[in-house]
Amino acid sequence: MIDVKEYIKEKLKSGTLHFTLLDPDPAKLTVENAKAIAKRLQNAGTDAFLIGGSTGVTTESLSAITVAVREATGLPTIYFPSDVHAISDEVDCMLFMSIVNSKNPKFITHYHAKAAPLVKMLNIPCIPMAYIIVAPGMTVGRVAEADLIDPDDVERAAGFAISAELMGMQLVYLEAGSGATSPVPPEMIEVVKMNIDIPLIVGGGIRTPEAAAAAREAGADIIITGTFVEQCSDDALLKAVVKAAKGI
Repeated sequence: MIDVKEYIKEKLKSGTLHFTLLDPDPAKLTVENAKAIAKRLQNAGTDAFLIGGSTGVTTESLSAITVAVREATGLPTIYFPSDVHAISDEVDCMLFMSIVNSKNPKFITHYHAKAAPLVKMLNIPCIPMAYIIVAPGMTVGRVAEADLIDPDDVERAAGFAISAELMGMQLVYLEAGSGATSPVPPEMIEVVKMNIDIPLIVGGGIRTPEAAAAAREAGADIIITGTFVEQCSDDALLKAVVKAAKGI
């Protein structure tokens, strides 16, 4: 297995990273399609794969897609958790993620308490991460019952990020939601990054080189693309978005 913490730490020394998010819901992604997409993204220059989604994920589908991606690319596979009942030790690492602006404590700590004994028993490496959902939020905002942060409310976003770091989180993720009509504003990214000393991840609604470059230039350490990757058939555009995210 890959030491994902060390991998991220070393890769960040060279600049911003690009991660690909794949949704292992079997109604959306087959093993063969996962292999094909993963290989295309590896060729485009992605640095790692997040595997997870808001609905429909099972331990079986998570394991199958993880193995497929690993076999196709050899790149890190990171579980982006979706359900307390979908946990697999096939992943290299799990983001132990708290949706800090959820209105429901289940998404902040309660589901974590249910999952933690199994995660520990399976000895799955974890990285604690604060997940901050920004409007429009999309499916994840609805499912997680998020008190969405207005794109103009940079101070509120910064407050959540700072508090997360003070509580010991090792990553902060600003998320506009998969398929969002607009990504997290550069102004918010910049203010949040200025106020924390841990890596900042940004995702949701990034589907052009310009949007990827704007997030990177504003201070994102890791840029995520998901829906765009699954829908894009243009390899040149995929490569352009990844290169813009990484600044190469």
